[in-house]
Amino acid sequence: MTRRVPEELTCAEMVRLVTDFLEDALSLEDRTHFEQHLVFCKGCAAYVRQMRKTIEASSALKGEGLSAEAQAELLRLFKGTCK
Repeated sequence: MTRRVPEELTCAEMVRLVTDFLEDALSLEDRTHFEQHLVFCKGCAAYVRQMRKTIEASSALKGEGLSAEAQAELLRLFKGTCK
């Protein structure tokens, strides 16, 4: 889901783009802007580290996964709250 991002990103824009960043879905130019922000913003750098740790921890969990329908519904709800 690559989208054009401004050269100077706000922290709110960083939060919206973090999933694309972690999934390597940003263009090279957009990824560069994202990474430049991380160099100067300790808060966003900590947020990205937290997201990576959360992904790592949750992928180690065992058990039944969500159905495709449940995943789609959660994604729909999440996208509806991020405007």
